[in-house]
Amino acid sequence: MIDKESQSALASFIGIAKEEYDAILKTIKVESYEKAVELILDAEKRGNRVHITGIGKPGHVANYIASLLSSTGTPTYFLHGTEAVHGSCGQLIPGDVVICISNSGETIELKSTVEAVKNNGCKVISVAGNPDSWLAKQGDAFLYAGIKAEGDLLNRAPRASILAEILVLQGLSIVLQSIRKITPQEYVKWHPGGTLGQLRENEN
Repeated sequence: MIDKESQSALASFIGIAKEEYDAILKTIKVESYEKAVELILDAEKRGNRVHITGIGKPGHVANYIASLLSSTGTPTYFLHGTEAVHGSCGQLIPGDVVICISNSGETIELKSTVEAVKNNGCKVISVAGNPDSWLAKQGDAFLYAGIKAEGDLLNRAPRASILAEILVLQGLSIVLQSIRKITPQEYVKWHPGGTLGQLRENEN
């Protein structure tokens, strides 16, 4: 049975998650995406590509955002956060853009990846919760995804920070999709399976 302490913990998490959700939404402004969008569009004009990476839980966020961006007009490739320094940087070419995600901006393994990425001639878009962090300062563009509390008593396991990272990068996908003026016909062409792959009555 779920005891009262666990019930209280869940209620606390829901309250914290709502606070953090509302707080990060207030920081998301269209102007905050200007530099990141410029880097991506300029790279594409040169025939370069977009990649995204992270360590641990942000690595799972990277996989999702790569899929989301790709499905809305920005082909994006997942770059494994640790395998990058063991040969996976071979998927990069000079002029590519790599989005790097870390809540603290100080993750040791990601530092090695960022250094390797830059040594391979790529631009970096940093996504972090600390604008004064190492990662933020290494970025050619920076997207803020900061939170005050993760949502549990230990305040360690990534929860609210993951929500923040996802929201900020979903915002980037919205701006890019809008700039590209993606049509229902294009979207369906990229999604031939499932209900998303069917035009709606008002889209024929």
